[in-house]
Amino acid sequence: MKVLQLIDSLEAGGAERVAVNIANALVAEVSGSYLCSTRKEGLLKAPLDPKVGYLFLNKKRTFDLKAILKLKRFVKQEQIDIIHAHSSSYFTATLVKLLYPKIKIIWHDHYGNSEFLHKRPKQVLKLCSYFFNHVFSVNKLLASWAERKLYVKSVSYLPNFSVENKQSLVTQLKGVEGKRIVCLANLRPQKDHINLLNAFKAISHQHQDWTLHLIGKDFEDDYSQSIKQYIKDFKLSDGVFVYGSCSDTSAILKHCDIGVLSSKSEGLPLALIEYGLAGLPTIATNVGQCKEVIIDQQTGLLVPPSDPESLRHALDYYINNPLKQELFGNALRQHIDNNFSKKAVISTIKGIYSNFVPH
Repeated sequence: MKVLQLIDSLEAGGAERVAVNIANALVAEVSGSYLCSTRKEGLLKAPLDPKVGYLFLNKKRTFDLKAILKLKRFVKQEQIDIIHAHSSSYFTATLVKLLYPKIKIIWHDHYGNSEFLHKRPKQVLKLCSYFFNHVFSVNKLLASWAERKLYVKSVSYLPNFSVENKQSLVTQLKGVEGKRIVCLANLRPQKDHINLLNAFKAISHQHQDWTLHLIGKDFEDDYSQSIKQYIKDFKLSDGVFVYGSCSDTSAILKHCDIGVLSSKSEGLPLALIEYGLAGLPTIATNVGQCKEVIIDQQTGLLVPPSDPESLRHALDYYINNPLKQELFGNALRQHIDNNFSKKAVISTIKGIYSNFVPH
């Protein structure tokens, strides 16, 4: 069996990380593992296993015939059986299938705004879904949405998994060792950094040595501007640091002390799994499948979304209880190992693949 992961970019985002993780994990599991980035390369090209067959399309527009033909030739030449298309790359996959009907398409839905599915544009997706053989959804809300709205009979929920990278620290982290709070999330509105900043502002007078570190892609848009303006307006620049995308996130997390995700909407965030791999005591908002990773008062603290007071209280609780930090950090690491390991998820993926490729 030969499988190609298709993704629109290799910039540091959750869906992109999953595509790379799956391509790398399949090297030892199938006869050919490939990855194609359609529009952009990025930081995640570096951790791609050299044994993964790689193609960059450099696609310039939605209908880029040259790029589509290049991908079709590659698929045919390498005798690829399945295109596993992540997020918006389903459109490119569908165009290839129109030219090369024997290819099977599995679509992986990583939609981050799953609490607001009524606003999701779906006309093009619905049409393309005629050509899908299966849909993987990163949370149960998305799975039931796909079953109701798309023309595909085979749908399943697939939790994300993460892989611990043995990285050394490159990023120069500010703040005092032992007193760093980290938020690993691209600067997107659904991640609700303002909620976190509100909570941090409330604890910063009392715990002046503690600092907040925002790691994730900065799109330099209005939302990013609102975060920086907030930091400026409330004179938080000595305690809050914005780093942008970093290639050494595993190493950064090992030098931090509390992990937070303050989102108003989520799938199953890879960040929580990465916090767990680093053994970080974690706080998350109760959205998407976060509660499957962060079981309140067992593997971490779960708070309501858009509620800075609850978030402040949770931060305070950890800072004042170092023993709880250790206890919950270890419990989360164990929970990740048992339930979100590479082995379990890859076995599920291979099982689905084998339904569509004759042995």
